[in-house]
Amino acid sequence: MLGSFRNPLLFSSLIGFLSACSSKQSADLIVHHGKVYTVDSVFSEEEAFAVKDGKILAIGTDSDILVHYSSAQVIDAGGKAVYPGFIDAHSHFGEYGQSLFSVDLFGSTSIEEVVERTKKFATGHPGTPWIFGTGWDQNKFTGKAFPNNTLLSQAFPNTPVTLMRVDGHAMMANDKALEIAGIHPGQTLPGGKVETEQGKLTGILIDNAWRLVAVKFPKPSPADEVAWGLAAQKNCFAQGLTCVADCGINTDQIQAYDSLQKSGKIKMRVYALIMDNPANLAYWIPKGPYHTDRLFVRGIKTYADGALGSRGACLLAPYSDKPAWTGYLLHPIAHYDSLAQALIHTDFQLCTHAIGDSGNRVILTAYGKVLGGTNDRRWRIEHAQVLAPEDIDLFGQYSIIPSVQPTHATSDMYWVAERLGTERIKTAYAYHQLLSQNGWMPLGTDFPVEDISPFKTFLAAVFRVDAKGFPPGGFQKENALSRQEAIQGMTIWAARSEFEEKEIGSLEVGKWADFIILDQDLMDVSSEDVLKTKVLSTWSAGQKVYSAQ
Repeated sequence: MLGSFRNPLLFSSLIGFLSACSSKQSADLIVHHGKVYTVDSVFSEEEAFAVKDGKILAIGTDSDILVHYSSAQVIDAGGKAVYPGFIDAHSHFGEYGQSLFSVDLFGSTSIEEVVERTKKFATGHPGTPWIFGTGWDQNKFTGKAFPNNTLLSQAFPNTPVTLMRVDGHAMMANDKALEIAGIHPGQTLPGGKVETEQGKLTGILIDNAWRLVAVKFPKPSPADEVAWGLAAQKNCFAQGLTCVADCGINTDQIQAYDSLQKSGKIKMRVYALIMDNPANLAYWIPKGPYHTDRLFVRGIKTYADGALGSRGACLLAPYSDKPAWTGYLLHPIAHYDSLAQALIHTDFQLCTHAIGDSGNRVILTAYGKVLGGTNDRRWRIEHAQVLAPEDIDLFGQYSIIPSVQPTHATSDMYWVAERLGTERIKTAYAYHQLLSQNGWMPLGTDFPVEDISPFKTFLAAVFRVDAKGFPPGGFQKENALSRQEAIQGMTIWAARSEFEEKEIGSLEVGKWADFIILDQDLMDVSSEDVLKTKVLSTWSAGQKVYSAQ
């Protein structure tokens, strides 16, 4: 009964209030009272934002947003830090999901422990036709030598068992698996090694050699793929990851992701790097890149060499702890030249695993031949772990993007000096030097090779220490990144490395509302407390996909 008001001032105020309410723009979600790191071009901080149809509608101060927007869903961030959803620029999402249903060998300290864990898994999973496991590392065993499969074969005489080394570049297979694959002593192949002792197979297969067994693996069922994807996604969201690059997968797995995403079962954003093999290339190169709201297929993944831990990385000079051995390339040099030449005429991005200084030089050279100079092709070298000092400038000269994983440095630091020696190690894991080449650099974990945690990535990048806080003062601290650089590496720079910086990676108007709320702020937390950080909630396209409560 507005006509009954006798106080003109009160009447006018009420009308103004009602008018303001009716003029508010409708949003699906409002987040306010936060310390919002937009990770835009100036790394600005805001307090609030509104979301509509899964995208950022507006961002600004609390008053800006609360006065001009209304929503049935309003989140008070309680002054907590809000970041764009983390992006892992190099992971193995599918393999990680599968590993959650296999034998967990991470942290095992002896071959006896490896076998006991495998036996325990088999007891809990009776009738498993082929037992898989992952995570063993002989560098944690007494003597640091590769084990043999004697105890494993005795424990499992009739069931094939294959256990991957932590880096994914070596496998221990029991005698039954070797028999199924038809592997015999003295067998040789390019880019791999079948280990023997006194003319007998040890069960250790390095790099291309383990693929001789892999072709005999049973094909996963659709139900398996759903279970693996859901389990991997659940853990990713709990860590604040909203997008991952799945590095080196086949067409059938890409199609499975597409189907699962379209059905709503998988909400994780995936940047798919296609495995370099003839069947995949024959399918994708004529077809071209493929892009949906949650799946982007644009990269081709190939391998230059193996890993330092299994001495498969290709070095310019012999390993310091294995004279006369320099590792090997997984393909002839002509293969990399041919692949680069083929892809330069397409929209596909070439991404190559390169660990050793020789492996990196081969790929930098192959890229340089076709790139010619600075460009925006964003071709990547995955890991870029050991570099000859004179080769580092090639990254800037040809706009080649180093895609690095900081926890590799803090995992390898315990033994890497034995492999490389005191001089060569100075330009290993040289992240600050690499960042200076192009002014930006994506970060990842390589999970399940390393732990899935982006907080461990941040700790290793900024403080150059592992989860135990070792070493005091940091490992080769001169190559540490700043806090801001580490956050950018896990958000906007990771998005840029996937050609998705206009869609994700920062909290800006028009981009997908992928964000996380943390219980403490990475921009000022102490090194001792980084790993105590908890994700309070994770949001993808404005929908909550994880809550700590």
